[in-house]
Amino acid sequence: MTRPAARGGSRTSADRLARLLNLVPYLLARPGIEIAEAAGDLGVTERQLREDLELLWVCGLPGYGPGDLIDMAFDGDRVTITYDAGIDRPLRLTPDEALALVVALRMLAETPGVANREAVERALAKIENAAGDLVGAPVAVRLPGDTRQVEALRSAVEGGRALRITYYTAARDETTERTIDPLRMLMVGGRAYVEAWCRRAEAVRLFRADRIDAVTELDEPAVVPPQARPHDLTDGVFRPSPDLPLITLRIGRGERWITEYYPCERVEAGDGDQWLVSLRVTDLGWARRFVLGLGPEVSVVAPAELADQVRAQALAALEAYGTPVLGAATSADPAVGAVTQ
Repeated sequence: MTRPAARGGSRTSADRLARLLNLVPYLLARPGIEIAEAAGDLGVTERQLREDLELLWVCGLPGYGPGDLIDMAFDGDRVTITYDAGIDRPLRLTPDEALALVVALRMLAETPGVANREAVERALAKIENAAGDLVGAPVAVRLPGDTRQVEALRSAVEGGRALRITYYTAARDETTERTIDPLRMLMVGGRAYVEAWCRRAEAVRLFRADRIDAVTELDEPAVVPPQARPHDLTDGVFRPSPDLPLITLRIGRGERWITEYYPCERVEAGDGDQWLVSLRVTDLGWARRFVLGLGPEVSVVAPAELADQVRAQALAALEAYGTPVLGAATSADPAVGAVTQ
């Protein structure tokens, strides 16, 4: 019960520390500023600012005696820093700090959909120039996935050009040719996507960069219809809705990871170590391939149509390998694996 409060307290302390570190150089640049004006600029109340100033009075250099602590003068509701204890001096990064900052900025610069990328690259250039001796060897950062595709997509987005792509749709297990008008690049769940108006679907669609087999920039501008609107991806790419098929699986202990990886509508304890799990899927074709890729600890409870599809494909696979199948398959058949009960 105390952990959430502790985390909240840590964030409050960190916020106050950052505010105190900014407060001294801010006041040094504005001697005699009114406390009300300073509080408004810093986004705090006057009471918070006065409490921060009282704390600054006991902060300073080791020794913590007269001449070591930060000092200030008050004239009515105005404040002036009279001794800063050296806090106005620029900090010098350690080698580990410089390297961590360079890696973080390079990762940010490589992330699709980052706004004002030029500003990130300018900051990176300044830090690398200033910390070159500390960092040592050049640092290269690459995000997972097909970097060439990401660069081609990003170039088209920035240049406002239409694209022709060859795209694999996992939900339907098919590859199609599409002409798209890119809207933006973005990163969701560690994967790069291009959001675009798909002329084939006549709607806004998300395309995963690592599922684009080929991309060609067309000699025509991207033309996005006025009704096209970006998706709200606050809760991720997949958003379960009541109109999507609902499947129910019986899973064993070894497959409980499903409940952490996929949004489930219901999770109930069953017999022994088994759980009953219900979740929404884009379509039953995807669900069939999903279940067949799992182990024998998973069986389909509903819908019956999915159970029939899984059973039929499992039996067909066994026949292709020349494995004799005697009698009707049940969920207990280890050779069939995931079927209905």
